[in-house]
Amino acid sequence: MKRRPLIAGNWKMHLTVAEAKSLANDIAAGDIPSDRDVMLAPPFTALAAVGETLKNTPVLLAAQNNCWEEKGAFTGEISPVMLKDAGCVMAIAGHSERRHIFGETDILINKRVAGALKFGLTSILCIGETLEQREAGNTFIVLEKQMRQGLSGIDGFAEEQLVIAYEPVWAIGTGKTASETQAQEVHRFLRNLLVDLYEKNIADNIRILYGGSVKPDNVDILMTQEDVDGALVGGAALQAESFIRIINFNA
Repeated sequence: MKRRPLIAGNWKMHLTVAEAKSLANDIAAGDIPSDRDVMLAPPFTALAAVGETLKNTPVLLAAQNNCWEEKGAFTGEISPVMLKDAGCVMAIAGHSERRHIFGETDILINKRVAGALKFGLTSILCIGETLEQREAGNTFIVLEKQMRQGLSGIDGFAEEQLVIAYEPVWAIGTGKTASETQAQEVHRFLRNLLVDLYEKNIADNIRILYGGSVKPDNVDILMTQEDVDGALVGGAALQAESFIRIINFNA
């Protein structure tokens, strides 16, 4: 069984509202095959405007992060209800930059995942090891901890509401990419871990994305792998031409 691919563009802290609308329009106007999903995650300031731009197109809107509460005294946070009001259907949680720059813990990230699901957003849980952890042979130990703690108490969801994104920290923004063999090895490990956490029929339907310097010249080989169900794209998602090429991967 092959899961429906998801190509997700994370724009991080880039683009003004006008620039974001223009890029979203160019991507939505591109060739998007009907057998795959495409998602864009603009910065918070551009969400509503990009949401309007993407209306009546097949491109999905996502947030780069989310709070777990509907409303309240949470300065600097954005609630899932606000995100849905802006047009979001997905939200990223646990991106390596949130973990390593802003100090977000597995416990906090677990709350973000639970909050997204509670209010009807699909949650994309990001996990990944640093170069130091990989060279020490601790890749699977690190990933299992992040996965188990990130999904602690998370159940009762539809399979399409949860996406896992494996993003080796050593490959983000460095130009280095895990080989297709390395990616598949990790994705298979994560799939088996999902079987342990839930059950096989659920694990078989949860999409696992690869993120880490995905580009037009490496997406095809990555997408040939059995357990690689899509890509979380950073820099290459900021140019319409390169992102549309990644959307049109040939596997």
